[in-house]
Amino acid sequence: SDSRLAPYIIDLQSMNQFRQDTGTLRPVRRNYYDPSSAPGKGVVWEWENDNGSWTPYDMEVGITIQHAYERQHPWIDLTSIGFSYVIDFSTMGQINRQTHRQRRVRRRLDLIYPMVTGTLPKAQSWPASPGSAGSAGSAASPPTGTIRGPVKTAPSQPIQRQAASTPAGAAVGSPASPPGTNGKTGRVALATLNRTNLQRLAMAQSRVLIASGLMELGPQQGVPGLTCRPSLSPDLASPQSSWAAWVPTVPVKNLNGSSPVNPALAGITGILMSAAGLPVCLTRPPKLVLHPPPVSKSEIKSIPGVSNTSRKTTKKQAKKGKTPEEVLKKYLQKVRHPPDEDCTICMERLTAPSGYKGPQPTVKPDLVGKLSRCGHIYHIYCLVAMYNNGNKDGSLQCPTCKTIYGVKTGTQPPGKMEYHLIPHSLPGHPDCKTIRIIYSIPPGIQGPEHPNPGKSFSARGFPRHCYLPDSEKGRKVLKLLLVAWDRRLIFAIGTSSTTGESDTVIWNEVHHKTEFGSNLTGHGYPDANYLDNVLAELAAQGISEDSTAQE
Repeated sequence: SDSRLAPYIIDLQSMNQFRQDTGTLRPVRRNYYDPSSAPGKGVVWEWENDNGSWTPYDMEVGITIQHAYERQHPWIDLTSIGFSYVIDFSTMGQINRQTHRQRRVRRRLDLIYPMVTGTLPKAQSWPASPGSAGSAGSAASPPTGTIRGPVKTAPSQPIQRQAASTPAGAAVGSPASPPGTNGKTGRVALATLNRTNLQRLAMAQSRVLIASGLMELGPQQGVPGLTCRPSLSPDLASPQSSWAAWVPTVPVKNLNGSSPVNPALAGITGILMSAAGLPVCLTRPPKLVLHPPPVSKSEIKSIPGVSNTSRKTTKKQAKKGKTPEEVLKKYLQKVRHPPDEDCTICMERLTAPSGYKGPQPTVKPDLVGKLSRCGHIYHIYCLVAMYNNGNKDGSLQCPTCKTIYGVKTGTQPPGKMEYHLIPHSLPGHPDCKTIRIIYSIPPGIQGPEHPNPGKSFSARGFPRHCYLPDSEKGRKVLKLLLVAWDRRLIFAIGTSSTTGESDTVIWNEVHHKTEFGSNLTGHGYPDANYLDNVLAELAAQGISEDSTAQE
């Protein structure tokens, strides 16, 4: 057989071509040709390329050339079908009408694509060989007629199965979209297995894929196009057998990943299961849906209970006039007799002086204080140093339990936040419209509160579109996000965990949903726990329902 076709499988149910070594899925179609035409007779016309190998003409060009050849014309001008060439049959040459360059042509009758005839069975698609089977458990029955495909049948195989083993009327001679085939050895091996052994082999192979994460299980009725139950042998179709209750789905989207299992296993499993009468379906990767359908300006509405439709933020200066010691004094109680345990900031004993070696605060290094709400104890010297290394906004966060004292603010660069209603529903929220949030932050220069003051920062991917359901809880989340925006806590400047780029605008520990109609990246819907999770993340930043009353 043609080794170039070995990686390909044709799924006759969905009419898709699956390439095992790359995981690529392409649509295919069937063409029927008159038995008197070039493909009907197994004739292929080829031209010699610059490296001395031969390339077949497109099917329609080959038919035109063969028609003129059979009528004993001395030459044929291909201009009428869109090609600036003349084929001279006396010299077997191709002449370019514009450059007058000549190439050799040849007519082949020795291809490995024999003609088969017969009617395809209605409920079963059989593999011609490993690497060339349709992977579905049932297939539509095409009309009876002349079929040409990459099939070489063992003498013991009946003609009807031979006809069913190839996509009907598949184009021949063109490697651009081959139906797929493989060698004789695997075909003979399959032919020697009875139905029960084939089923056992298919099950064992599919278990390998299931264990590796390349195959998913799903209810049979949930797989489009599969309407028949698998025809199992009696010893395999017992009530205890779960194989009769589901159809394995091989998701092609996973075949390019880092799994240690060779992608060809998916194709092999499809062949074995199809041969054993077990349905299997190669699925297309789901589409990423980042944005909703187009929305006109008249369809965009303000959100009831939320004032305005946009909010800008600028750099907020820390309150002046208070030293770090004065700020911390509000949150601390002095401890005269500290316990014999470590300060979790400097890791020295609280009974000893602070081990901090940075810029010297004005307090004594042996003073110890207890935070008033959570009760954790530290060197006051260490707390002052920690405050000086932060945003210096008048707030303090306990390094042990993350309790926030005061109002925490961030270092988000200036930008704009827009929010409004659009008349579309999110997956998982069919009964309400959608709140769309649009964040816009331009690139700029880092300020003193940023990692590298005076250095420029980038702002990739803006404007960023995010989505919430227009439900009671969705509006609650929006109101708290507005507080977080005003406090400059939505974004920060740092190093992107996605690209590794430094000095760029990044998300700041409050997750947003940026996929509107899918959830392929984990940043979309449906996600039943998202609203509760983001409320918890906002609470960790010191933002709760009480915060909306304070703003």
